Amino acid sequence: MDVLQSFLLGIIQGLTEFLPISSSGHLVLGKQILGVEVESGITFEVVVHFGTLCSILIYYRKMLGDLIVSGLQFLKAPVEKKNDPNVKMIGFILISMIPAMAIGFTLEEQIESIFSSPLLVSVMLIVTGLILFSTRFVGETIKDVSVVRSFLIGIAQSFAMIPGISRSGSTISAALWLGVKREEAANFSFLMLIPVIAGAMLLKVSELLEAGLSEAAFINLVVGFFAAFISGYFALKYLILILKKKGFHYFSYYCWLVGAVGLTYYLWV
Repeated sequence: MDVLQSFLLGIIQGLTEFLPISSSGHLVLGKQILGVEVESGITFEVVVHFGTLCSILIYYRKMLGDLIVSGLQFLKAPVEKKNDPNVKMIGFILISMIPAMAIGFTLEEQIESIFSSPLLVSVMLIVTGLILFSTRFVGETIKDVSVVRSFLIGIAQSFAMIPGISRSGSTISAALWLGVKREEAANFSFLMLIPVIAGAMLLKVSELLEAGLSEAAFINLVVGFFAAFISGYFALKYLILILKKKGFHYFSYYCWLVGAVGLTYYLWV
């Protein structure tokens, strides 16, 4: 993989992480189209995911600052701060992690093995399109995130470990169907992503230090990181605006188109 390929894949990751069209699926297809062989397993995927994580940290810096302050205050005075909305949000995020952690630790090898299947990605993109299109029929969304809703949204996130299933698409769609307010659904979807990516990054860093990287591979990771970080920040802002205007389901058409083209190519061409 050269620098240009790293840059293009980083942009693909940044744009597709927040837009509900499956970043992992697009990375698989992008590597196929560009003829990329990534020697470090899914290390590149984790690094560019970390780039989009940094874009979340920048975009939600004020909200995250409030969460951190409330969390520290809760540790000092748990009784007085137990009803703080920020403290409750931290609890909801932790609850949402349970399904993804359970599946991730038990099925990591199987998940990595299907990362290289463009045919499966094409099928799952069509499934993602169905999920997104279903939100067109969602009724009134006036509820807040709760313990039960956060766990159910976490289950939706765990399915997104399959390449081609959009993480933001599945979690936001699940939240909308549970009646969660649109902007809150988006905010919670992206906030709950932070510990998941951070955990995956820490696990891969230890593996990376043991295996080592060549100078060229390191440069590729840095380029991919910054490409994902910058493009991800703007994609995040764009999606929030679309969700407010109730245009979330329009992304289904794109997923169906890419999935259909992929199926046609890999089955018959």
